Amino acid sequence: MPSSTNTTGISTYTPSPDRYETMPYRRSGRSGLKLPAISLGFWHNFGDFSSYDTMKQLCFTAFDHGITHFDLANNYGPEPGSAERNAGRILHDYFGAHRDELVISTKAGFDMWPGPYGDHGSRKYLLASLDQSLTRLGLDYVDIFYHHCPDPDTPLEETMGALAQAVTSGKALYVGLSNYDGQRLEAAKAILDELHVPFIIAQNRYNILDRTVEHNGLLDAVSRLGKGLITYSPLDQGLLTDRYLDGIPADSRVARDGRFLTEADVARTHDAIVALNTIAAARGQSLADMALAWLLRKSEVTSVLVGASRPQQLLDSLGALNGPDFTDDELAAIDRIAGDGR
Repeated sequence: MPSSTNTTGISTYTPSPDRYETMPYRRSGRSGLKLPAISLGFWHNFGDFSSYDTMKQLCFTAFDHGITHFDLANNYGPEPGSAERNAGRILHDYFGAHRDELVISTKAGFDMWPGPYGDHGSRKYLLASLDQSLTRLGLDYVDIFYHHCPDPDTPLEETMGALAQAVTSGKALYVGLSNYDGQRLEAAKAILDELHVPFIIAQNRYNILDRTVEHNGLLDAVSRLGKGLITYSPLDQGLLTDRYLDGIPADSRVARDGRFLTEADVARTHDAIVALNTIAAARGQSLADMALAWLLRKSEVTSVLVGASRPQQLLDSLGALNGPDFTDDELAAIDRIAGDGR
């Protein structure tokens, strides 16, 4: 990884000159913005309990291999705000000369601070949160600002108006919607069109085992409306890897932090994971690579968000870009194993 220490003893970072040679970039819907097929998510592993050196090495490894999109949210941590703060430090210390080569996104919607103005979709919350995010990130603007989750108690016009203000104020270049279903996304899109807001992308959970976007109209809506789709949890919190094929390792996420993946999840999906791993092995891939490639084969998917706790995990994810095409029989077998998804 190209890096050096200058005469003042401050570490510097020189990215690989070959960083754009192997990563494919995909247009987000019908917009002009292209994203790398694989993006780096800061949901886990960038909070205050993580090593700063590891965090910066993850960012170096990503950028050296053409991963130009770093995805955050106001509440990512732990503690909330710490992922943005740590990302801001890395951007300031090492990426100042490369800001225009990066797409930085953040979000607001979930609980962030105490009281009635610290979550959901009000104009007050969203615009205050964006200002706080920019301060933590040390940036004048983010490339994409998302509403993180639908708020049925706030008029959609108010929430979309706040996103419009984020753009007209110069604090965001584009806007996105996260965790919306197809019907609500289409209604939001109509309002944003009237306000001439560059709404370009949806962010939703999607993987082999979770097909919710196929059933709630979201996948059809992004295709029909010309919007991009970036998927999170493409490996279903690690289930779609070889991590849990033979039980629960002591150093695994299930063993250390059961908030997002539990022993019951592992037990419930174990037979399916073993069967999917057999298909992946026959394709000459790891299960994780096959799971990412399964998403990337879809025309609706602009990019997949991956997380990593060490650089090698990120490098392993790049193997998904070089696998064989899926046969009809393989896809049918995957569907039979996964069923209709949750």
